[in-house]
Amino acid sequence: MLTRFLAKLLGLFAVLAALSAIANRDTTIAAMNALLADPAAVYVTGCFVLLIGLAMVIGHNRWSGGAIPVIVTLYGWLALIKGLLFLLPLPSQAQFYQAVHLQQYFSGYMAFEILIGAYLIYGGFRPAARE
Repeated sequence: MLTRFLAKLLGLFAVLAALSAIANRDTTIAAMNALLADPAAVYVTGCFVLLIGLAMVIGHNRWSGGAIPVIVTLYGWLALIKGLLFLLPLPSQAQFYQAVHLQQYFSGYMAFEILIGAYLIYGGFRPAARE
């Protein structure tokens, strides 16, 4: 039950956020650059992302049962790790985003997010198998 709810929530969020990012590409990239240039904003963001990641890992840590539960669990762990990294005094979070070439591969990253999101939506909303 929780897996299906989280699959719906994460899937819809991923697809809607990616479509919004695509529609506002320049604004999205500018916002990411501005966020990462402000240590206080990175810290506050890290607190919220860590909280979300912890909630997901504590509430849903399932590494079996098919692809959907594992993807949901991975989302939780990735959020937890990202939140921790944002809270650590690393030299520059912006360097990471420069290293992954966000501007250059923006469309590919958004397509991947839409693909994963669509799969989660499908898994969350499809009729449950009868037992």
